[in-house]
Amino acid sequence: MTASVSARSISAGLIDKVDPRNGEISEEDRLEFWAQAAAELDWHTPWDDVYSFTRDEDDVPHIRWFEGGKLNVAYNCLDRHVAAGRGDKIALHFEGEPGDRESVSYAELNRRVNQAANALTTLGITKGDRVVVYLPVLVETIVITLACARIGAIHSLVFGGFSAEALKFRVEDTGAKLLVTTDGQFRRGTAVAVKAAADEAVSGENNIEHVLVVRRTGCEIDWTEGRDLWWHETVETAADEHECEFFDSETPLFIMYTSGTTGQPKGLVHTSGGYLTQTHFSYNYIFANPDESQRDSDVHWCTADLAWVTAHTYEIYGPLSSGATQVIYEGTPTTPHPGRHFEIIDRYGVTSYYTAPTLIRSLKGAFPDGVPAEYDLSTLRLLGTVGEATNPEAWNWFRTHMGRGETPMVDTWWQSETGSTICSPRPTDADFKPGSATGPLPGVDVDIVDDAGERVAPNVQGYIVVTRPGPSMARTVWGNPARYRDSYWAAYPEQNWFLAGDGARYDEDGDIWILGRIDDVITISGHRLSTIEIESALVAHPDVVEAGVCPVYDENTGHAAVAYVVLNQATAEAVKSADSAFIAVQDELTNHVRKHIGPIAKPKHIVFVPDVPKTRSGKIMRRLLTQLFEGSKLGDTTSLQNEPCIAAIAEIVDYPNNKTVKDSYPVSKKSRPRMIVR
Repeated sequence: MTASVSARSISAGLIDKVDPRNGEISEEDRLEFWAQAAAELDWHTPWDDVYSFTRDEDDVPHIRWFEGGKLNVAYNCLDRHVAAGRGDKIALHFEGEPGDRESVSYAELNRRVNQAANALTTLGITKGDRVVVYLPVLVETIVITLACARIGAIHSLVFGGFSAEALKFRVEDTGAKLLVTTDGQFRRGTAVAVKAAADEAVSGENNIEHVLVVRRTGCEIDWTEGRDLWWHETVETAADEHECEFFDSETPLFIMYTSGTTGQPKGLVHTSGGYLTQTHFSYNYIFANPDESQRDSDVHWCTADLAWVTAHTYEIYGPLSSGATQVIYEGTPTTPHPGRHFEIIDRYGVTSYYTAPTLIRSLKGAFPDGVPAEYDLSTLRLLGTVGEATNPEAWNWFRTHMGRGETPMVDTWWQSETGSTICSPRPTDADFKPGSATGPLPGVDVDIVDDAGERVAPNVQGYIVVTRPGPSMARTVWGNPARYRDSYWAAYPEQNWFLAGDGARYDEDGDIWILGRIDDVITISGHRLSTIEIESALVAHPDVVEAGVCPVYDENTGHAAVAYVVLNQATAEAVKSADSAFIAVQDELTNHVRKHIGPIAKPKHIVFVPDVPKTRSGKIMRRLLTQLFEGSKLGDTTSLQNEPCIAAIAEIVDYPNNKTVKDSYPVSKKSRPRMIVR
């Protein structure tokens, strides 16, 4: 197949013209930029219009990019590289937690995706049907994802550590016809059962016709004849040639569920042509070697679970559409030892390493003095973070010890809703500010505004809004367009700005600092404080590995700050063994925050815990911390990567039982509850 639209490189001059950090950009130049970015893909049919934004009679936004154009996403990720004679290039270096390894070329990955596409068709899956994928990080996970894209089915990946209840909601909400799962997965050195949770999730009323099972651990599983099918008997025996179909640019590609602050998770719908265009551009702009002649040496590693949007964008579609080599790793970063990630970087010669701040803090806690000499990380050319703002202390450790104090650092800000990076330092920048997202990428734009839509002054917290969205913006909430409107587009309807839900501020240089979710602002005696600022002060202390700060009601100050603190092992043992050490560390950390920010920011309560609840993207779920402390009903917990920590925290903070915070937690240090480390 030859594309009707030939690929061409975006001119450097045009990229500079549409970089908001270089000045105002015209809409004409912006749309020409995205047209050239789209033309780097292979299109079967040219598009009619680059972009349109309209609202219907219910005021629901309708966004369209490259309308009328047709392409196949999987073809762009695989076939075109093989056709260009690059089939022998390694697409994936897979490493399983137990140590099993496999390197898969583009030609071989293409063959396996063709088999899976034929198998899906045999099972009656067609364009528009939904397929829920409940797998860990395996080659098969990427195969089935691309096979769905190849035939026009809509995939929805679910984190393999989610509960049966979380999976059940997604199966029922999507109306999926097929669930793809595994017998088990390896997690922290143990084979963990998975199929039982899948069985429970499909036990009610739903549209599931088949459950396709990958044999991973060999554990015993229940089997429903006629419904359940083995992957190796269904997919690996299918024909390995498949003629792909071409779909309209706005054809839905996947549904990505995000946690809801209230109510059920939202199923964000991303479409094909626009999503792939921005994904492809932003991957190359941020992560690929700036010298195109050196890109064959790139080995990219995004450490996210494949079910997270970061992995969709920078572990599946971005790298593969660009013909890159990358690493995928099944297991936990500390199995069988805390240096496992160093070992993998060394083994495969990773050049770009993209991870979450929570993992950096974990590595810093395990290796405070730096990377052991036995690991060679000299191939690392670029380091990146995603999930939430990186604490400066963790940022400095990351660059100093993993980046040799010289690698570029991209602290990216974006969301499931935007589909691709919106703000980030440029890899070519000469100076980096630890923890700052700096500014928007070319082709998009943002602002930080107040309730009235006016830009805030430097160092004043406001709301970050996307004023010029890119092609990868989510188009709707699955089955609920009104929720899409109300959640994101209702705050500034006249300007058609997208409300991201994060607080942010400009500094004196005009650079952007993300301050966390709007709900995570603490107002103490009229002073608005960011939870991330207080957390950053805490993790700067050598005794602290991680911290989560949340607001609770206070009758005198409106809010009070509660800090949940994960201590390093030695300090944790000390506070468990003696009340005097417990109180001394509390006082030390309180004074540490007072010194770094000011008396107004000091936590009223410090709670020592073994872990803090985090989404699979590494974001701390601070609203759960508030709810746990106050003893109120917990909101949605289905997106947590470490759900068992909730019960442990609840036991620690349940002091005394069944009383309100207002009545039970006096200000006096001597009457603080004796929270202990479990």
